[in-house]
Amino acid sequence: MIDPLASLDRHPDAARIRSRKFDGGVVTLIVDGSGMRNDERKALEARLGDAARASPGVSEARIAMTSARKGAAVLVAIGSGKGGVGKSTVAANLAVALARMGKRVGMIDADIYGPSQPTLLDAHQRPHARDKQLIPVASPSGVQLLSVGQLVPAGQALAWRGPMAGKALAQLIDGDWGDVDLILVDLPPGTGDVQLSLVQKARPAGAVIVSTPQDLALIDATRAIDLFARTDVPVIGIIENMAGYVCPHCGEESDPFGSGGAEASAIKLGVPFLGRLPLSASLRAASDAGRPPAADDGPAGDAFAVLAKALLDQLEKKPA
Repeated sequence: MIDPLASLDRHPDAARIRSRKFDGGVVTLIVDGSGMRNDERKALEARLGDAARASPGVSEARIAMTSARKGAAVLVAIGSGKGGVGKSTVAANLAVALARMGKRVGMIDADIYGPSQPTLLDAHQRPHARDKQLIPVASPSGVQLLSVGQLVPAGQALAWRGPMAGKALAQLIDGDWGDVDLILVDLPPGTGDVQLSLVQKARPAGAVIVSTPQDLALIDATRAIDLFARTDVPVIGIIENMAGYVCPHCGEESDPFGSGGAEASAIKLGVPFLGRLPLSASLRAASDAGRPPAADDGPAGDAFAVLAKALLDQLEKKPA
């Protein structure tokens, strides 16, 4: 089968193309614009757009320009292939654990359609703005937070299409983060517009994938890993959540979602395995009440401290 985009491989700017997709006559290119001035980025976008539209069968070209953030806080994306795996709870507690280790931590709640970080971090206040920049709200546990959930009434549905969600995410990223040195980005489940908007606006230094051990969740987690690989974002770890359950009444251990699946997938894919967390009713209850267990001493706090240390170790190993 002839590749209609083969000519792009010979383009003078081919080295900056991080990913390409051709579907129904529409070409989508993700292009690295790091180190370029704004006028140079626009010229690069125009050149590649013209080249793509000149390819046979192409009716439309969409160019997403990415750039690494220089001299700013390190961004780490927290993603999952599907919902219901406890990603947001893990992200909130990871942020708190990092703050307890002395890091200045921010959190961007990029789960635009289901923002839960204001509840998890007990930071519901509406952020103020200075010179059109939102000022993050400090949570009781020391994590700075910006979330769409702070900007709209509780329970209000957000019927936003992709471009609108992308603009909302950009506003959160461009907030006045001050001296924060590490920002976790709680992404929505899946591999859609918000993920691509994040990469386009400010490519993260790395991504952490949260999954349960069950096969269905791992299939979707693999898709999330593939998306980050295609957009030149290194996956710095997988966390296995809801791995094992101890009955509080009889003490019997069971594995309602299976066991070891995420670790086995990490080995197979060549991705670091950061650790696992058990299914815990107390963790769920405390997090839902805005009291992240990672803020306290105890088994849950210790478990998240281990994960936070593993995350930092992977960031330090990453090439500059």
